[in-house]
Amino acid sequence: MRRGALLAVTALAAQAGLVLPSAGCALSLVMAIDVSSSVDTQDYRLQMGGLAAALSAPEVMSAIIDAGGIEAMAFEWSGRFAQVEVASWAMLSDAPSILAFAQKIATHERSRFDLPTALGHALGHAVTQFASAPSTLASSPCARRAIDVSGDGVNNEGFGPRDAYRHFPVAGVQVNALVVAGAIPDPVDYFRNEVLFGPGAFLEVAADFADYENAMRRKLLREINGSALSQAD
Repeated sequence: MRRGALLAVTALAAQAGLVLPSAGCALSLVMAIDVSSSVDTQDYRLQMGGLAAALSAPEVMSAIIDAGGIEAMAFEWSGRFAQVEVASWAMLSDAPSILAFAQKIATHERSRFDLPTALGHALGHAVTQFASAPSTLASSPCARRAIDVSGDGVNNEGFGPRDAYRHFPVAGVQVNALVVAGAIPDPVDYFRNEVLFGPGAFLEVAADFADYENAMRRKLLREINGSALSQAD
């Protein structure tokens, strides 16, 4: 990008409250958080607190910083038309920026409690978020793009994950999953067979919502560290 154009993009991004990525941005990450009706109030607190704690874990923060920084955003999803932003795009490159992002997740107020699991719609929405990522606006894409989707059940409303992958621009995007086990039908096999997408895509399993933090910490480390640690399950 020419210097004049880059300066213009930087000014526009600053007005919009965006932080443009550094040249060494390792990963552009969209976090899609399940808040469908199967997630009760206690489960929700364990999930959001677990995600914030995983991001704030010393080993995860070190991995982000050592990688040269990542850009990330998060949204909650449930029904077909119920995707609500939790934390807008931010460049995470040091402890203050990581902790500020984690705090937004920890303090977010849930929007709905009563909707089904429209997983395909959530994945379609997640893919569209990359168009507004700071690295996209700066025409300096991060080394990798990934969607981090969590859930505790199978799709039961609207189109499914495979239809989302056929109709949304998923080329170059890796979709990884964190599944909370225990429901019937088995969400673990469903996510493994229907949700994972792209070379090296992987699945982490939490035994229950109390195990969410540990599973998310493992998952984030694999995503940040890249394909060397991302073996398909």
